[in-house]
Formats: sequence, structure tokens, C-alpha cells
Amino acid sequence: MDITLDWLDQALDVALIDGDLATDDGLRTAVALSLLCDRRAEADDIIPDGTDNRRGWWADAIADEDGDRWGSRLWLLGREKELPEVRRLAEAYAREALAWLLEDGVATEIDVTAETLGRDVLWLRPIIKRGDGSRLADRYQYVWS
Repeated sequence: MDITLDWLDQALDVALIDGDLATDDGLRTAVALSLLCDRRAEADDIIPDGTDNRRGWWADAIADEDGDRWGSRLWLLGREKELPEVRRLAEAYAREALAWLLEDGVATEIDVTAETLGRDVLWLRPIIKRGDGSRLADRYQYVWS
């Protein structure tokens, strides 16, 4: 069991039930961390703030398998316009971030849709199907600046 993370005031926070830490089977928390942690940018990615800071998860340097990387490149969209091609790119980045679920046999199918429901806010809706037929369908908010 893992500690559950929930959306509170536009951020992930530890979930509580009657003052105690809430737990889940790990999938919900793993998906949230996969999408909302910053993955290292590729060499040809354009860094939105104009620096050479490619970010990334520190533990990628000691990953069990060479090339394993954690998180998503959604942060690269921080200054993009609300256009259909940007939503498609957000979906691709989300699928990339969740691909490990398929590779490790945690999920059998992953579908991601992105939509803008308000100004400067991108909503991601991953639907993850597990081998036992159960599904996880949550929504995650990403605020553009």
C-alpha cells in the first residue's frame, strides 16, 4: 500500500481519512507522480524559460535500467498557447509518462485525453485499464502560465 495523494487547492497533497494517512494500492499515486513530476527534457526540446535547465528526476541517474526516466515533459508546455496541437502534444507527453505501466505489466491499456475547460488550464484525463478489468479514470489539472 502507498500513501494516497489527492488534489487540494490545485496541488497534490497527502490524503487524510479521519486524521490518518489514507492509502491505496499505489496506482492512483503512481499515475499522479508520473504525470506531475518533471521528466528530463530531450536534447532537442525547447526549454520554455529560455535557459538550459532540462530539469528531471534526480534518481534517473541510478535507475535500475539504463534510459529509464521518471515524470512527464508536460512542464515544457508551460508557456504554450491553448491550441489543438498543444493538447495533442500534452496527450503524447502523458502517454510517454505512463508507458512504464504497460512495460511493467501494471496496465493493459492506457488512453489519455486533454482538454481546456477554462482559461490557462489544461485538464488531462488518463484512463488506465488493468489486467483484471478494473479501470482508473482521474482528471489532473495543469495550469499554463
